[in-house]
Amino acid sequence: MDSIVADPNWWPHRYDPARGHVHYIRASRDDHRAAVFLTDEYLKDAANPRAVSLAEAAQVGDSAPLHFIFHSAYCCSTLLARAFDLPGVSMGLKEPQILNDLSGWRMRGAKPQELADVTAGVLSVLARPFADGEAVVVKPSNLVNGLAGLMLHVKPNANAIFLYAPLRDFLGSIARKGMFGRLWVRELMVKQMREGLIDLGLQGEDYLQLTDLQAAAVGWLAQHALFAQIVQKFGPSRIQTLDSTKLMGAPGDTMEALLRHFGLSVTDDELTALVGGPVFRQHSKNDQAFDADARDAARREGEKLYADEIDKVHTWAEAVAKNAGVPMTFPATLG
Repeated sequence: MDSIVADPNWWPHRYDPARGHVHYIRASRDDHRAAVFLTDEYLKDAANPRAVSLAEAAQVGDSAPLHFIFHSAYCCSTLLARAFDLPGVSMGLKEPQILNDLSGWRMRGAKPQELADVTAGVLSVLARPFADGEAVVVKPSNLVNGLAGLMLHVKPNANAIFLYAPLRDFLGSIARKGMFGRLWVRELMVKQMREGLIDLGLQGEDYLQLTDLQAAAVGWLAQHALFAQIVQKFGPSRIQTLDSTKLMGAPGDTMEALLRHFGLSVTDDELTALVGGPVFRQHSKNDQAFDADARDAARREGEKLYADEIDKVHTWAEAVAKNAGVPMTFPATLG
């Protein structure tokens, strides 16, 4: 067996479906901490991969408990993944590129059974502990949400959380990001349409006539519809839901409940240090000071500029959701 597959300083970064290879790169725990996401852009050794067959790589898998943070974007999910960087307890993985590769392969026509087998193998590779006794908590990109049900199916011992921001907050986040945010939600909507995840009672040409924030609302509603189905299928013992305002408003209680949901534990002092430390007091993308109050101030300031548009789109989205039977909130709430 290739020695790198058991070495946590070699990271399973990409999957090549044509050859059935996992591409490993050098990435220490400190490299994981420094990377905003586990993608080419943020991993300094991404251009120097070493290929190993998935069959060989998966032989060392499943040695750590594996759990998921699924999310609908712009809802503190990166912060939450960082919170699970708890040496001796768990490690949080921030949007591994290898899962994006599986999603892309599915879009290109991967056969369902082959996709399921490979997904199981890749998740086994990701379930390699960074240190003895640690669990692995994976936060996939929300672009991978179409595979969430499959991931829970092939890993029956994994639990998950679906983290989301209230729709009004989400719309404000997109509006504040300007052209980049508005382009991103349209790209998301197109991908969701190709995956068959949008069923809101609109017709094909209707989507072309939507404003940018309406497109954002469509993407948000499609993800809520998907996770309502997943909660119903797998049950609240395995997947629960979390409003980002609860996470930021009561981080201690929320982290305690999350740790319990994932079968993990820390001491009271460790929990206090976590919620009072940099994870909850710095911006997850740039490490600048940014606590819950600063987040709320930024939200309120941004909404002032776009309040009329946000109000109109929110009202429209509520009507669409009611007509399509999509829940705006969830019953399986973490607690």
